[in-house]
Amino acid sequence: MKKQYLEAGRIVNTHGVRGEVKIEPWADEAAFLTRFKRFYIDGQPVKVRSCRVHKTMCIAALDGVDDVNAAMALKGKVVFIDRADAKLPKGAVFIQDILGAKVMDEAGNDLGVLAEVIPAPAASVYVVRGEREILIPDVPAFILDKDADEGVVTVRLIEGM
Repeated sequence: MKKQYLEAGRIVNTHGVRGEVKIEPWADEAAFLTRFKRFYIDGQPVKVRSCRVHKTMCIAALDGVDDVNAAMALKGKVVFIDRADAKLPKGAVFIQDILGAKVMDEAGNDLGVLAEVIPAPAASVYVVRGEREILIPDVPAFILDKDADEGVVTVRLIEGM
């Protein structure tokens, strides 16, 4: 079953003296978090007054966080989003929805399960654990289909993988 609230990042520091927080986004792009009007921290909804990208991080002003001391109290907290508020492009999935999925090659052979996704600068790397461990770059040449509803990822392997 898919979770309603998804981990979207971690508050890593304060920003300035007006209570803004710096969020390390756990998304393909930091800009993804700027689309939300509400985050969830410690299970509680928090209205987002503003959110902008700064380098690889997001800088957010949150309701009720009006000074650096209030912002410092949030350092280290995980930021969640509500799945219902997220609009994904066609074919995109949340990594959390495919972790543990069965991984099959294009011929229908069972390769194991998707155990981990390692972020990397060019493309994330899928770690498939079965009879052996296989590392597969998350690029269209190798990842053919991600079906979160069925729990199956279809891949194309090349010699040496």
